[in-house]
Amino acid sequence: HFARDSEPECLESVRELFQYIPQNNSETPPSASGIDPHDRKDEKLLEVVPDNPNQPYDMCDVIRRVVDDGEFYEVHEKFAGNILVGFAHLGGHAVGVVANQPAVLAGVLDIDSSDKGARFVRFCDAFNIPLIVLEDVPGFLPGVAQEHGGIIRNGAKLLYAFAEATVPKVTVITRKAYGGAYDVMNSKHIRGDMNFSWPQAEIAVMGPKGAVEVLFRKEIAEASDPEAATEARIEEYREKFAHPYIAASRGYVDDVIDPRETRPRLISALDMLQNKRDENPIKKHGNIPL
Repeated sequence: HFARDSEPECLESVRELFQYIPQNNSETPPSASGIDPHDRKDEKLLEVVPDNPNQPYDMCDVIRRVVDDGEFYEVHEKFAGNILVGFAHLGGHAVGVVANQPAVLAGVLDIDSSDKGARFVRFCDAFNIPLIVLEDVPGFLPGVAQEHGGIIRNGAKLLYAFAEATVPKVTVITRKAYGGAYDVMNSKHIRGDMNFSWPQAEIAVMGPKGAVEVLFRKEIAEASDPEAATEARIEEYREKFAHPYIAASRGYVDDVIDPRETRPRLISALDMLQNKRDENPIKKHGNIPL
């Protein structure tokens, strides 16, 4: 999980870890009384996501601008960098953060990132730690190696972990939420409690460009200006199918929020959900796809 250069650094890291996790599973996670205002809004959140949907950005920047005092205690930092997991405080609440990292492999889910995310989600659920999900995922990583390695089975671990978890679960979609990967990242369809979206988010079965190339291939090929025809269809697809307000009207997200209000809205959701009671069906144990 962690690697440090010296024994004192290692001990200090352990002390820091216990600021976020309880002594046992019957206790509540430790809260923090910081000075970071609950209603703080960060203007930089308007600029952190590039206008170009194919341009990467660092999701760590978003996390640190939202959590208390900008402190994010990352777990498994050197493994599967396309997903970020770690602990933070938000409005004093200890939370586990799961976030896609667009700066690494565009934030796609693959075998390793699915394993990493699932293990962390189940740890947080075991110790009553609420989950915050920051989502920007274009899909699952394609390729023969991933298929032969079991991407479906491993991707299902993350879906299973979120669906099984009974702790408060809140998601913010910052940009892309495509296909099965969108569903896996704590969507409403698998018992997400509160799901928010930024205005520029695209929530759809697949990205506009890929969808247009499949749906309108013949029309584009016959057009006098194929490039212009493609762009027109992409814009039409975005407005009709990928717009976050379409998802909101169907109940897939609870609200489309101003990025600057992400912190206060998350804290409000956690306050509302702190007495959440949720139970899974009575059984010996589930059958996670190992």
